[in-house]
Amino acid sequence: MGKKERLVAAIENGTVIDHIPAEKTFHVVNLLGLQQLDTPVTIGVNYKSSKVGCKGIIKVSDKFFTDDEISRLSVVAPNIILNIIKDYEVVEKKQVITPDELHGIVKCNNPKCITNNEPVNTIFNVVDKAAGVLKCHYCDKEQKIDKVELC
Repeated sequence: MGKKERLVAAIENGTVIDHIPAEKTFHVVNLLGLQQLDTPVTIGVNYKSSKVGCKGIIKVSDKFFTDDEISRLSVVAPNIILNIIKDYEVVEKKQVITPDELHGIVKCNNPKCITNNEPVNTIFNVVDKAAGVLKCHYCDKEQKIDKVELC
């Protein structure tokens, strides 16, 4: 039996963001500002996935993401996979994992926190990765990662 036809065209160089929970696909597009890129971006949603049930996939030609961009991604869709493509081949796979600290990515939901009243970058400690609990470094307010507002 031959290979199945690809649902999304291959890219020569760039990044494939895979195993995105389908409902988070456009959050990822907005978070990374992909609509502002000058290079081709292919967005697929609602593909069957044994890992996440229904997934999204984004192929970004000629773009390789920074560690900061990857940290931002981890807030919206932890555990997605980045496939680094060079000459149509996957040369590296990276699993996006939420880091232990998030700097300047998430807003504190405590209106009295210094980060909401002074020009101070937020710092959150990830106190429970499995449950998705963050704790503000400044005011100790805890919040769930799936309810946060991004800076």
